[in-house]
Amino acid sequence: MFKLLFLLAIFILGSNAAVQDFCVADLKGPESPAGYSCKSVANVTVDDFVFSGLSAAGNTASIIKAAVTPAFAAQFPGLNGLGLSAARLDLAPGGVIPFHTHPGASEVLLVVQGSITAGFVSSANAVYLKTLKKGDLMIFPQGLLHFQVSDAGYTSVGFVFFSSSSPGLQITDFALFANDLPTKLVEATTFLDEATIKKLKGVLGGTN
Repeated sequence: MFKLLFLLAIFILGSNAAVQDFCVADLKGPESPAGYSCKSVANVTVDDFVFSGLSAAGNTASIIKAAVTPAFAAQFPGLNGLGLSAARLDLAPGGVIPFHTHPGASEVLLVVQGSITAGFVSSANAVYLKTLKKGDLMIFPQGLLHFQVSDAGYTSVGFVFFSSSSPGLQITDFALFANDLPTKLVEATTFLDEATIKKLKGVLGGTN
């Protein structure tokens, strides 16, 4: 029995071991559920492992008064296959990152400026809500609906870190009102009235 358990442990540990040092994304090819294919090692440079895009503030002049600057595999090829990524959040006063999910990753938020009220809803519909100050961290488990709202009179800034190089994103409002899903179906599945749905579709660019 102990021999069997030992062999099983060796198998599990070995199955998770890296067979190569890295797999820098070849952005010329398509992205699959497993990520991008690897760039030839002969073409890899140190710049593939360095990303400076999170140093600049994002443009918050949008309907949500917020900006998300990603550092995913598509922007930061050296992350490909490593199971991590990052992004910068800039939220102007009144700014909001609406309810959304990341199907492929858990998330950690670090507030570095201002104040952000953030929360998530569990699969049992329990709400976990907190106003975060500079230096605070909050975790959002994989796949759960969550949000961030600016709670300061000036721009709040946070950095988020994901457990995947391509965490995925689905924004609930956009899924309902920014496409051609028929209004009658939205009405039936959300209990919103037709006038409200059409108004939201008009704001977010939806049709039908």
